[in-house]
Amino acid sequence: MADLVKKDIKYLSKDFGEFRQNLINFTKNYFPDTYNDFNESSPGMMFMEMASYVGDVLAYYTDSNLKESMLSFAEERGNINAIATGLGFKPKNMRSSLVTLDVYQTVPAIGTGVNARPDFKYALNLNAGMVAQSNTGVQFRTLNPVDFNFTGSGMNARNVSVYQVDETTGTPTYYLLKKQAQAVSGEIVTDEFVFEEPKIYDKIVLPFEDVIEIIDCHDEQNNRWYEVDYLAQEFVQDSIRNTPDIDPDLASFASSAPYILKLRRTAKRFITRFRADRRLELQFGAGISEEHDRDLVPNPENVGLGLKGFKREVDISVDPANFLYSSTYGQAPSQTTLTIRYTRGQGLTDNVPANTIQQITDVEYGSQITTVDATLLQQAKDSVAVNNPFPAKGGGNMEPIETIRQKSLSAFAAQNRAVTKEDYIMRAYTMPPKFGDVAKAYIIQDEQVDSTNPEAKIANPLAMNMYCMGYNSVKQLVPLNAAVKQNLKTYISQFRLMTDAINIKDAFIINFGVEFEIIPKPSFNGSEVVLKCIDVLRDLLNVERMQINAPIIISDIFTRLDSVEGVQTVSEVEIINLFDSNSGYSGNVYDIEAATLNNVIYPSLDPCIFEIKYPNKDIKGRIVGL
Repeated sequence: MADLVKKDIKYLSKDFGEFRQNLINFTKNYFPDTYNDFNESSPGMMFMEMASYVGDVLAYYTDSNLKESMLSFAEERGNINAIATGLGFKPKNMRSSLVTLDVYQTVPAIGTGVNARPDFKYALNLNAGMVAQSNTGVQFRTLNPVDFNFTGSGMNARNVSVYQVDETTGTPTYYLLKKQAQAVSGEIVTDEFVFEEPKIYDKIVLPFEDVIEIIDCHDEQNNRWYEVDYLAQEFVQDSIRNTPDIDPDLASFASSAPYILKLRRTAKRFITRFRADRRLELQFGAGISEEHDRDLVPNPENVGLGLKGFKREVDISVDPANFLYSSTYGQAPSQTTLTIRYTRGQGLTDNVPANTIQQITDVEYGSQITTVDATLLQQAKDSVAVNNPFPAKGGGNMEPIETIRQKSLSAFAAQNRAVTKEDYIMRAYTMPPKFGDVAKAYIIQDEQVDSTNPEAKIANPLAMNMYCMGYNSVKQLVPLNAAVKQNLKTYISQFRLMTDAINIKDAFIINFGVEFEIIPKPSFNGSEVVLKCIDVLRDLLNVERMQINAPIIISDIFTRLDSVEGVQTVSEVEIINLFDSNSGYSGNVYDIEAATLNNVIYPSLDPCIFEIKYPNKDIKGRIVGL
């Protein structure tokens, strides 16, 4: 047999023209005596051009498929969504609008004269999910409960004012209670799906393209099915009302932490993903029988190696596929009907103006004291009202492709776990407010005794100390109470590494004041310039800008004062430690002078945070040089 001639084949040609020319060259080089009619109208050229056409199409789809399989180059939204989901990020098909609602109710007064006070027995507990509607028909659903029984703090603070007085005596007869709640836009839709025989990884598809999110899912026995990030996720967040019967010690902090965070283990779970047709798909687990869970570990007596003297019978329990049928990846629904509530959005239309959400269309009340007057209780329920003092924002259509790309990379880097200090801090800030508010967080390595030198300490690689602070009702820094600390520790435990231990501690509050002197320009009113300077420092030294273990840079204060219109010269700036506990300050004494180096006031070795407690009186200015 003659040796095959090695032919020169071009592998880089990918378009029609190159394919065509290469076929012509190939024919001329290797079949010169067989075919030499390269006229445009010849049958041979027709077949070459047909082959070139097929090659061009195949090359296009090959390149396109390769490109669409990589996040950095993909352009088709369906492919990008699929890749993003695999990286741990769920793209939004529709973005809902967020708004802060003022929620009101009235309660009767008890007592007379100076002893008149609100009768909080009629304070209502409005469950999360209350539906309010704008005057344009856009529905908003509250994300957190509104419990008027608790004073709360921060956004959850309860404001009380006189609503109605007796015209004769002037004694209050009704009080107005006010709280705030975060609400999200979306029309609530309910659908039912029937399941017969169990199927592993069964799927259902919601019928609309504008689905925002799943609210809840229940079966016929009222068992809740939970949405999880992945089917192997065993634990979900659950909240329990912070009452004395749950934990008497933590119940005393119910005003700032009305709910206790618990992690619930459940096999009734599902994941969601948006398909290429923009419809939301729900996928359930693989557990179809409890028997498989018991048979996962094989009986050694039934396992043979095929050797003489050994049993050759192999029990089905050694089949690795059995893991696919267990509840390890969740349970498959069967012989039941799932009722799914979800929301649909209208994109930019959901961004309604201020003072337009004033109609309550659906509300459910939590537990209420029964030993109250039924008529007054009904009056309290009828008095519930809402309003949005600020416009609703954030609503929009699908996320831009580039946004999905960047968020996917970020989610993949985080891997739904906390590794770095920044990871832990961000997790602390994302804890749902019903479990307590974390305003400031800071992490340092824990210390342990050096075994070689008992008087020295070294870093403990397996533990960290997280220093946290919260806000009170007037946005002043306060330590976290025991209930919030417990909730925070439980919340973070979902994301921490197995070897990491987290200690929740309080940071020290160093209260300070600022006194400055300026020389105003001759053409300006000095008093007005001083007031402008005070306003500037209030903004610069606002508690929201201050962080744990962050220094005070005095030169920044000089710079900001110099920028105020009408200031000719800033002659002096003095930082004073305020520590009189009888006046409401923290009581912590701090040597400002000793902690100052190169016009920078450094924090202490023990984590602390600088705070102007009373901005209206702790910032003082005066005029000199006039």
